[in-house]
Amino acid sequence: MPISSQIELVTLLEISKALAGDKPLDRRLFAAMRVLAEYLDMRRGTVTLRDMTTGELGIVAAYGLTKQEISRGRYRIGEGIVGRVVKSGAPVVIPNVGDEPLFLNKTGARQESGDRNIAFLCVPIIDNGDVAGVLSIDKLSTRVQTFDAALSVMKIVAQLIAQTLRIERLLETERRENESLRLELKGRYSLGNLIGASKGMQEVFRTVLKVAGSRATVLIRGESGTGKELIAKAIHSQSGRAAKPFIKVNCAAIPENLLESEFFGHEKGAFTGAIAARRGKFEAADGGTIFLDEIGELAPQLQSKLLRVLQEREFERVGGNRSIRVDIRLLAATNRDLESAIREGVFREDLYYRMNVVPIFLPPLRERMEDIPVLIDHFMRRFNEENGKHVSLGRKAVSLLSQYNWPGNVRELENTIERLIVLSEGDSIDASDIPVHVTTAAAESPSGLAATVQSLERERIIQTLSSNGWIYARAARSLGITERQLVYRVKKYGIERLDG
Repeated sequence: MPISSQIELVTLLEISKALAGDKPLDRRLFAAMRVLAEYLDMRRGTVTLRDMTTGELGIVAAYGLTKQEISRGRYRIGEGIVGRVVKSGAPVVIPNVGDEPLFLNKTGARQESGDRNIAFLCVPIIDNGDVAGVLSIDKLSTRVQTFDAALSVMKIVAQLIAQTLRIERLLETERRENESLRLELKGRYSLGNLIGASKGMQEVFRTVLKVAGSRATVLIRGESGTGKELIAKAIHSQSGRAAKPFIKVNCAAIPENLLESEFFGHEKGAFTGAIAARRGKFEAADGGTIFLDEIGELAPQLQSKLLRVLQEREFERVGGNRSIRVDIRLLAATNRDLESAIREGVFREDLYYRMNVVPIFLPPLRERMEDIPVLIDHFMRRFNEENGKHVSLGRKAVSLLSQYNWPGNVRELENTIERLIVLSEGDSIDASDIPVHVTTAAAESPSGLAATVQSLERERIIQTLSSNGWIYARAARSLGITERQLVYRVKKYGIERLDG
């Protein structure tokens, strides 16, 4: 093979590599132009592409031009040499640009007198039969026959650029489709901060969206840690009251003697320490939503006053006699068996029916195990971002987490993922990093991984005991179990002290 042919092949290979990178398109095109410049000994070169919406032509990459000159390189189809090549789809060679009246020099780059000896070569970039743009170069004008070889290389480069544009277009379409799919899945599997792909959670999402626009009182039921407050916030955010206050009251966290004042406020001098009048939570929620969490713990005397507010939408402050009317939406939540509380006489039946207009039951995580991988992915992304990390979760670790029944529900899973990311020292969390109580539960479950899990647990116990000087109390705290549980496991696995 002649030396010139070898050089040509190497040049085209280098251009192909430059165009195939993962950098932005304009930078890849510039890299290709730089390689072409070395091969063709060109002074300037441009890739001008057609805007398929406006039809206007603009330089997107250039070699030997300033940013200001590039910005001036805009043409209409049929305008100047570049515009004519786009219109005709045929290459053009101008042996001396100084002698060509159709050459517009829009960029203003060709001002020196030596440009009368500059040739201008222009080839179309054809993509699927349409002219997508133009590849052009400035080259010293010597012998006419040298233009044939240059044109041949330029045509191949133009084909490579067309292929790059086609791939870029396909990738952009794929990116848009993926984003559309991501948004669709987000709408399908999440509602605000609520995440769930299971049938049970999909039913919850549907109920939330149906009830959000109404004034109906909603009673949210579910075990602790299932996300009852998130449901309340989702109802509020999807309602016409979203711009108004969302006020939460934890009925179990406020002393009984302060609850009435907390709910309805008090007047100055209503009791010792009431040095000024104070609005209660119901007034603060006027126009918006009030969320009464742990409603099952509400004292009996307050239950009757709450019933009146729900019926009449008015109340008096403690120590006052003026009726205050409010426009509120009431949401309540409990993990208590209210039906049993009614039978025991500690919860008013009429209040129960007044609140239970629309019941929403949140299933525990153990009843929707298919949601665990979705939740893990959500919490991994969230806590990685919060902690400025890029930690990934190994396949075995995900498997172990997915087998645990999570008695603390979503809150326990959330806390576990946060702890794993915060304490991680590398970029990956593997099975040995999973809390020992989780791996133990997985080992006891009917699974083919039982032997593997037991082996991992044994290794973890040995490692923890060794790092804590074989002091059982300290090692047990590190493992998150009791000393008695640790002793049991040491005997179970036949672990002996390694340092004698």
